Amino acid sequence: MSNTILRVTIGGRVQGVGYRAWVEYEAMLRGLEGWVRNRRDGSVEAVFAGPDDVVTDMVSSCQRGPVSARVDRLVHEAAGPDVLRLRHPGEEFSVLPTI
Repeated sequence: MSNTILRVTIGGRVQGVGYRAWVEYEAMLRGLEGWVRNRRDGSVEAVFAGPDDVVTDMVSSCQRGPVSARVDRLVHEAAGPDVLRLRHPGEEFSVLPTI
């Protein structure tokens, strides 16, 4: 069971630079559950679920992102377990379609 679930919205130059793939890789490396997707407004949205310290570390990493990204803003808020239902069946961490 997860200790912390956070929904994160990242703005800046975060689309077309491999940000979603980077988030997926970093989250899976840390053993986190959740998902990531692009939004039509140019931002990236992600949900991370796992131990408090690991989720906090992932959010801090998202402030930097991959080398080619430029993060101008990052907002996070607590979320409930219902947001994890958006994952693809059988996946711990999913890359979802743009909304």
